[in-house]
Amino acid sequence: MISEHLVDLSRLQFAATALYHFLFVPLTIGMVWLLLIMESVYVMTGKVIWRDMTQFWGKLFGINFALGVTTGITLEFQFGTNWAYYSHYVGDIFGAPLAIEGLMAFFLESTLIGLFFFGWSRLSKPKHLLVTMLMAVGTNLSALWILIANGWMQNPVGAEFSYLTMRMEMVDFWAVVFNPDAQAKFVHTVSAGYLTGSMFVLSISSWYLLKKRDIEFAKRSFGVAAAFGLASALSVIVLGDESGYTVGEAQQTKMAAIEAMWQTKPAPAGLTLLAGINEAEQKNDWEIEVPWVMGLIGTRSITKQIPGIQDIKIKNHERVLHGIVAVKALEALRKNRQDQDALKLFNANKNDLGFGLLLRRYVADMNQVTPEFVDRAVNDTIPRVTPMFWGFRIMVGLGFAMLALFVVAFLSTIKAGQPKRRWLLKWALWMLPAPWIACELGWFVAEYGRQPWTIYGVLPTHLSVSTLSVNSLYGSLAGFIGFYTILLIVEMYLMVRFARQGPGSLGTGRYEFESVHSSQPKIENMSGDAK
Repeated sequence: MISEHLVDLSRLQFAATALYHFLFVPLTIGMVWLLLIMESVYVMTGKVIWRDMTQFWGKLFGINFALGVTTGITLEFQFGTNWAYYSHYVGDIFGAPLAIEGLMAFFLESTLIGLFFFGWSRLSKPKHLLVTMLMAVGTNLSALWILIANGWMQNPVGAEFSYLTMRMEMVDFWAVVFNPDAQAKFVHTVSAGYLTGSMFVLSISSWYLLKKRDIEFAKRSFGVAAAFGLASALSVIVLGDESGYTVGEAQQTKMAAIEAMWQTKPAPAGLTLLAGINEAEQKNDWEIEVPWVMGLIGTRSITKQIPGIQDIKIKNHERVLHGIVAVKALEALRKNRQDQDALKLFNANKNDLGFGLLLRRYVADMNQVTPEFVDRAVNDTIPRVTPMFWGFRIMVGLGFAMLALFVVAFLSTIKAGQPKRRWLLKWALWMLPAPWIACELGWFVAEYGRQPWTIYGVLPTHLSVSTLSVNSLYGSLAGFIGFYTILLIVEMYLMVRFARQGPGSLGTGRYEFESVHSSQPKIENMSGDAK
C-alpha cells in the first residue's frame, strides 16, 4: 500500500503549483479581450490614444503571459513524474484534450503574441486587429481544452474500464468534449478571467486618477474596464448558477458538503447563507437559510430533492460493497481472462469498481475486508465540510462585492464621463486582489470537493501517485515553491514598475495636461506633437 505521507506530499505539490499557475491564467484570459476592444476602437476612430492604450496594457499582458507559460509547462509534467499510475490508468482519455490544446491553441496564441508586439509597424491596422482577435480566440481555446480535461475528472463520461487492458478507455470522444460539467466550467472560468482583467485595468486606472496623472488615458481605460467588468461580473454569477446545477447532477457529495447539508431536506431545499458547522456530531448548531433557493439552483425544480450527507453515505456504503465484488472479480479475470463467471460478476458491478478500490488504502487483500474498513471507506467519500462551506461563501461574497463595484463604476462613467468621487477610486484600487482570491477559492472548492478521487467515482487519489521517495518529494516541493515564488516576485516587480511609469513607458508619449480641470486638456507626446 502507498504511504499516506507520500500521497499528501504529492497532493500538496500539485496544489501549490496549480494555485501559483492560476495566479497568471485569469489575467491572461481577461486582458486579451480588453486589448481587442481598445484596438477595435483605434481602428474605427484612428485616435492614437486608443493605440497607446492597447500597447500599454498589452505590455502588462505580455509580462503576465510569459510567466504564466513558464508555470504551466512544469505543471503538466507532474502527471508523468508524480502521478504515473493516474497517467497509465486514464492517460488515453485525459491526454487527448491536453494534446489538442498544445497543437491547436497554445501554438496559435504563442505565435500570434509575437505578431501582436512586433507587428505594429509591419501590418496594416485591420491585419493587426485580426492578429489580436485570433490571439484572444487562441487563449480561450487553450482554456477550453484544459477545462474539458478537468471536466472529465469531475464527471467521467464517454469512457469505460477495460478488464483486458486494466485501464480506462475512451468510447465516445464527443461525449468527453460536450461533457456538461466541462462546458459549465469553461464558461464560468473564462468569465472569471474577464472579471479579473477588468478589475486589473480598473484598479490601475483608478490609481492614475487618484494621482491626477494621465487623465484622458486613465478615464478611457476606466470606462472600458467598467463596462466589460459589469458584463463579466453578471456572467460569472449567472454561469456560476449553471455550474452549481451541473455539480448537483454529477457530484452530489460536493454539493452536500458546500451546503453543509447533513440531512436530506424537503424539496425545494433552502440555501444556507451561514451556519455553525459541527463536523464531530455531523450537524449544524445553527444556520441562516433562504427558502427554496438551493433546490432551484441544484435541481432546476421544486419537487426534486438534494440528498444530504447521511443519505449519501448510505448509498455509498452499498456501492463499496458492490465494489468489493467488482475488485474480486477483476482479480480473478487477471488470472484467467476466460473466466465467464468472474466476467459476469464484474460486468454487473463494474460501475462501483472505484468504490471498491477505496479499500486499498487500508487493506491489500479484499478477503480481509472488515465492516470497520468499509465504514472508513464510506467516510472517506465525504470531503471535510467546513473548508468547503466557507471557501464557497467567501468566493460568492467577493463576486457580489465586485458586481456592486462595477455597477457603481459603470454608472459613474455614464453620468459624469469620468469617475470623480475619490471613495469610488479608492474602492476600485483596494479591490484589486479580490478576483484572484475568488479564483483560487473556486479551484479549491472544485478540486478539494472531488476528494477522495482523482477521477470522480473511478480512481481514488491514493492509488494515483507515483512510487517516489518522500525525500525527493520534499526536495521538488521546496524547489517548485522557491522557483514559483521568485517568478511571482519578478511579475509583481515588473507590473508595478511599468504601471507606475504609465503610458510614458511606451516611449511614444505621456499624457500631460496644462490643467487637470481643463475641459479640453492638451495631450502631447514626447516630441510635443498634439494627438
